[in-house]
Formats: sequence, C-alpha cells, structure tokens
Amino acid sequence: MSHILIETSGAITHIVLNRPEKKNALTRDMYQTMADALKAADASEQCKVVIIRAEGDMFCAGNEIAGFAEHGKNPHMGETVSFMHALLNCKKTVVAEVSGLAVGIGTTMLLHCDLVYASVDARFILPFINLGLVPEYASSYILPRLAGRRRASEWLMLGEPFGAEEACDFGLVTKAVGGNELRDTVNAVASKLAAKPAFALLQTKALLNSEANEIKQHMDYELDIFIEAMGTEAAQEAFDAFLNKRAINPDKFK
Repeated sequence: MSHILIETSGAITHIVLNRPEKKNALTRDMYQTMADALKAADASEQCKVVIIRAEGDMFCAGNEIAGFAEHGKNPHMGETVSFMHALLNCKKTVVAEVSGLAVGIGTTMLLHCDLVYASVDARFILPFINLGLVPEYASSYILPRLAGRRRASEWLMLGEPFGAEEACDFGLVTKAVGGNELRDTVNAVASKLAAKPAFALLQTKALLNSEANEIKQHMDYELDIFIEAMGTEAAQEAFDAFLNKRAINPDKFK
C-alpha cells in the first residue's frame, strides 16, 4: 500500500498522506513521492490546483523520529529538502486541508501553501526546541512576518500546541470550519480556483510570492543550523528518550 496517494480530477491534483496507522509521520520515501508529485503537477498543462490532505484522524505527526535518530550526526535530508523546494517553487495554487494534529513539518509545510483550511478542533505544534532542534524551512522568517515577533517566539521557543482559532487569528490558517464541512469546503474552493483563467491564476501567485528568493536563502541557512543541531547531545538524548518512551535526562538536555 502506498503511503502517498496521488489522485487527479480534472484540473485538480490531490496529494494524500496515507499512513494513518503511524499518524502520517513522514519517511524519506514519502517526501520524495510528494516532491515528484508536486513537480509533475507543476509541469502539467492541465493541473491548476494541488490539494494536500491526509487520511485518518491526524494530518501529520511530523518526521519519522526513528529515521532521524538513525541518521544521528550524519543526516540524510535530500528527500526532505526536495519536497520543501518543490512546494516552495510550485507555480500552481496549493490548498491544504488540515484535520487533527499537525506536528513539526506538518505545520511548517503549511507556510508554503497558498490557502489552508482546518477543522475547528485542529491543533498545531512546532516542537523543534523540545527535541534540541531549531526552526526549519524558513519558519523563523515567515512566522514573525505572519503572526508578529511575539507570537512567533511563543510558538517556536515554547514548542507548545495551539488551536485552529489562534492559527486563524494570526494568519497561519485561512479559515477554520466544522469537521464535517472541511472536505466540502476545500473541494469547493479548489473547484472555484480551477475555473479561473490559467494565466491570471499563475501570475497572481507569482506576484504574491515577491519574497521567494529571501525565503529560499533563509530556508538554506536554517537547514545548515538544523543539521548541526541534530548532532548535538541534547537532540540525540531527545530522540533516544522518545524512541524508548522514557523521560529525558536533564544532565544531557542542556
């Protein structure tokens, strides 16, 4: 069974996270499949809109921690980077549908989507600091501009969950809707977008993305520090504690 489903309906491409038994935690293969799907949608003359959504009751639990721990001080980030660059560079309109919990990259990927719709009970968390890590994929650049420095500091420095209403109030989410209405809402929005003139839709997104170069530069800068952080004692302790379901040793978590 594929952990990423790619479905096409007219001018709309659906990228579906399909690993609900693991809370849609992302593996290297899943990242690469999503990257390839985004590139294919971008190259397609038929596709106008991409929807990213998930099966199950959780949008995305973030990275597969076991894979991170295995890489240790020599991480292999190629597939992850390929996905985020494909999302950042995607010329087609990208709509995200979020229900349940969005952890780590499950939240940061939303920063590179054009429209984000979430169920009213959705929750978001950027737990990097709690794993001895730093923000990723330009979140430390985009979030202060989106939500203000104070709110971004709270989300990134405390690493605590926040709800859909707060995410909506500070611009991370376009609109929060009832869970039963979410799929219909996203499909209706995607259909409206697909009916727009292709040239105008493409160019409107391009004009809105005036900071793309700055975001790319910051993304690369963050990645260098993220990889360095993965090799620290604190990060290795956090990974091991998570995998072995034990408390963190505070002497190592400094």
